[in-house]
This record gives sequence, structure tokens and C-alpha cells, in this order.
Amino acid sequence: MGKNQWIIKNGYFAVMNPEKPVIYGVMVIEDQRIQYVGEQLPSDLVLQEDMETFDGQGLLFLPGLINTHGHAAMSLLRGHGDDLALQVWLQEKMWPMEAKFTSNDVYWGTALSVIEMLKGGTTTFLDMYDHMDQVAKVTDESGIRAVLMRGAIGLCPEDVQRAKLAEAVQFAKDWHGKADGRITTMMSPHAPYTCPPAFIEKFVQAAHDLDLPMHTHMSETAAEVQQNVNDYGLRPVAHLEKLGMFERPTLLAHAVHLTDEEIETLARYQVSVSHNPGSNLKLASGVARVPDLLKAGVTVSLGTDGAASNNNLDMFEEMRLAALIHKGVSGDPTAVPALEALRLGTEYGAKSIGLQHTTGVLQAGMKADFVAINIEQPHFKPRTDLISHVIYSGAAQDVEHVWVDGKQLVKHRQCLTLDEEKIMREAQSCFDGLLAR
Repeated sequence: MGKNQWIIKNGYFAVMNPEKPVIYGVMVIEDQRIQYVGEQLPSDLVLQEDMETFDGQGLLFLPGLINTHGHAAMSLLRGHGDDLALQVWLQEKMWPMEAKFTSNDVYWGTALSVIEMLKGGTTTFLDMYDHMDQVAKVTDESGIRAVLMRGAIGLCPEDVQRAKLAEAVQFAKDWHGKADGRITTMMSPHAPYTCPPAFIEKFVQAAHDLDLPMHTHMSETAAEVQQNVNDYGLRPVAHLEKLGMFERPTLLAHAVHLTDEEIETLARYQVSVSHNPGSNLKLASGVARVPDLLKAGVTVSLGTDGAASNNNLDMFEEMRLAALIHKGVSGDPTAVPALEALRLGTEYGAKSIGLQHTTGVLQAGMKADFVAINIEQPHFKPRTDLISHVIYSGAAQDVEHVWVDGKQLVKHRQCLTLDEEKIMREAQSCFDGLLAR
């Protein structure tokens, strides 16, 4: 689709209006944005004579999925340390291997993840890691949208802390708004239990100076919460509030173990939560109080976490888990309905990372970030409730086409911007090299 205006006809579109979530009709794209979506073209809509047409027959078009927490390069460690508790997994399996990572490893690990995400319908991802210039490079080359940040662990000498902070600031300055605006940045101390209070405060100040949001891991496990109480006399929410983090727009990853009072605090500061159900279940971290967070008015989005703790980057799976596990633990089958689960993976995702005016819904004026899934398959029949089918029957493998910024990046399940075979080969070589080092 090279032209600046084109039209999709004969498709189903998930507009997610409560009264009519799916319509059958048309969508017009112009200059990277959605110009119109509806059942019929309005008579006053001006169309170019030579505009291109895309036949949407047999396809359901969704807003691009938004993965709001992850570590893309960790796809290199997929399956390296499974069925372990979080701290054992981190200290004995992940951190020793990650200490050997080079820029080259991060590039190919990220590229492997970006292929998986794009082919699975994810059009925007958040990444918190090291060697972030490489992540930005892959983002630029692939055409995907990303929110990127240098995650920093502060358990190190003061001079190393200063270097990490400087690196995080420089990365944000270098890359915010780059890749035709597809890259935005945040400031990201790793977690309250891996960062001394003064280190976190420096990140908060940098976020004020650069006018950027913040992101961190928080309250992922009960042990981590208890450690915070032992070390600082406060649970993590009160601790981060005291350090001034919530004075900035903040997105917290996990937030599994929360009290009623903590939920009220997050709602008061308009702090968002990235719910990572697959990773939290696999690491036995627990089940976040998502229905309570939503009722309190907290924006909840979905993340896969890294492919080393999930072990995939399938946002359809995360939406289904979010819909299912909260029914199971609450005893309430209405806890997270299918439409709400889809919103967690799209609209709420955009809001949680500050892109609610850019992406997340199929609506006039929004960037043309959307995916087409093949509904001419047995598990999408009969055609009763397509939103229900997406959440309870759909999978990443159903994604047929993907567009970001109005540019097609996946066509008939083939990635158009990245060399899949080469990336898979190089990623395997990187892992072999890590084992040998």
C-alpha cells in the first residue's frame, strides 16, 4: 500500500462500541491515519480517483495489540530456566547469562521478538533493557511502534549507578520521537528491591527534567513486598509514593500483591498497571487484583514480560488469560468480559503508555495501526460473537496481515521488513555463543 489514500472494503471491523462492538463495512486510510471507519462511506467524504482498494473479505480488523511490558532480547533465553521461583530464576539462571550479553546479542534477540510480535498482531511494544540503541535500531528497521527505556538495576557502586543514569538519560534524548515518531521513551529504574531509594529519586528527577513518564517492576511477588517492608518500613506503593515517582505519569509492571489502600493510592495518582498474567502464572507470582483495579478506575493494560518467563509473546493468549483467570479466582463469570479483555490489549494499553491519542482504537484521526485476522477458519464458526471468538478461540497464528503507520509490515503471515530466516539463524548462534562464554 504505497499510496497515501486507500480503502478496505467488505471487512468486519472491531470498533468496540458497547452497543455494537463489530461492524461490517469500510475503512479509509490517508497519510498514515484512519480517515474513516463505518458501515457505509459518507457522501461528503472526498476520495482520490486513483486510490487503492484492499478486499477485506473473510477478515476481521482489530486495533493493533499493545504489549506494555517486556524485555525483547530475553527471547534468547527462552526455555533456559523454567519451572523456578522468580528469585531463583533471576539469580541462578537469568542474571548470569544476561551479564554476558553483548550489543550483538541484544540486536538479534530483539529482532527475534519483533518478528514474533508482529506476526502475532502486536503493533506496539514496551521494552526495558540494556544496550537499548540496538532495540531502537530494530524498531526503526522493522516499522513497529515502541516505547523504549534503559532499565537500570541500582545494586552497584555509585560510579556505576551514575553511568547507568547518564546512559538512560542520553538514550531518551537520542531516541524520543525518532523512527518517524514511532519511538517514544520513558525513565525506568528496574524495581524498588533492586534500586536504592536515592537512585530512584535521581530517575524521578530526570523524568521531570525530560518531561517523560516512568516505568518499573513493582510488587511482583509476596516476598518482594515483604523485603521492601523489612528494608524501608513501607510496602512498595507507599515507598514509591514517598520517593515522588507518582508525581510523574507512571506505569507499573505486575502489581500482583496490592492492598485496598494501595489500589486507592494508584487510582488517586492515575498510575497505570501492566498486567502480565502468563508470566505471573508461570513464575507462581500470583494473580493481580485486576477487577478491583478496574473498578477503582486504574488503567490496566497487558504485557507478556520477556519470552524467558512466558515463554511466548502471544498477546491473544494474554487477553484470554486475563478473561479466564479472574473469573476463576473471583467466582464471577462477568469479572473480565471478552470486550474488556480486548480493551486491555488495545485501548487501555495505549492509554497506559501515553499513546491514547495515537493508537489503540479503530477511529478516525488515529494512526493506522491495525491487524487483520482470518475468520474463515473452523474455530471462528459459527459467526455469532466475533469479539468472543477473538478472546476465547483466537491465537497469534490467526493474524494474516499487519499495518503500522499505514504501512503493511506483515502480508499473508510473512514479515515484509525483516529477514525471518536470517534472524532465527543469528539468534540461535547468539545463544550458542552465550553458553560457550
